[in-house]
Amino acid sequence: MRFVRFATPAGERRWGIAEAQAVVELEGDIFADYGATSRIHPLDEIRLLAPVTPSKIVALGTNFVDHAREMGRELPREPKIFLKAPSALVGPGAPIVLPEVEGPIEHEAELAVVIGRRARRVPPERALEHVFGYTCFNDVTARRLQAIDGVFARAKGFDTFAPCGPWIETEIHWERLVVEGWVNGRLRQRAPMGEAVFSVPAALAFISKVMTLMPGDLVSMGTPEGVGPLAAGDEVEVRIEGIGSLVNPVEAEAG
Repeated sequence: MRFVRFATPAGERRWGIAEAQAVVELEGDIFADYGATSRIHPLDEIRLLAPVTPSKIVALGTNFVDHAREMGRELPREPKIFLKAPSALVGPGAPIVLPEVEGPIEHEAELAVVIGRRARRVPPERALEHVFGYTCFNDVTARRLQAIDGVFARAKGFDTFAPCGPWIETEIHWERLVVEGWVNGRLRQRAPMGEAVFSVPAALAFISKVMTLMPGDLVSMGTPEGVGPLAAGDEVEVRIEGIGSLVNPVEAEAG
């Protein structure tokens, strides 16, 4: 099933299930009790939003061997995690706004795990029981600021630096997915999730020993090699077969 958040023409925000070219509106909480309504919205009459409103976005750094090599980093012995600001979250079609900062702003195509059940000290063999589904994610990064600061909060925390969507897919297996990053119709990144250094169960088990993961939280699983700069006027896409395509235009910050 494909769960979406959307805005109606009147600006009301709703949950729904995407079916073909329409969305069936839901009532209730998708992470608890919900039900379908009789209200059906054509996709071309609504605006898709980021599919969750997480309390936190946890991301993995250096989780693909080739990406570690291109960045000149050693592979971590345990998952290397950091937080992105929830205020950076935007949905499909929303612009990535480039701030006026030194150095390139780069795309990082990633698979994100959507937490469905509270997870605290979860063993790896039980971790997938806490997963609601999966979505596409772009861990946009101000690369020079990352190097200057030595920490990730500023470089990865600007508004619009966390595109996510277009929906949550619940009926897939993470290890069979292939993550791709495209800019202006050209492939820049591609890797199967089976090549990740740390698996989804291993990552969730590690993170849940540090912090409690709540329903709706996002865990982004790291990016393959091929990260590169974005410029105003670009169109960047995260494509994961079995989930869908997250497309965002790129704009310069207004003066």
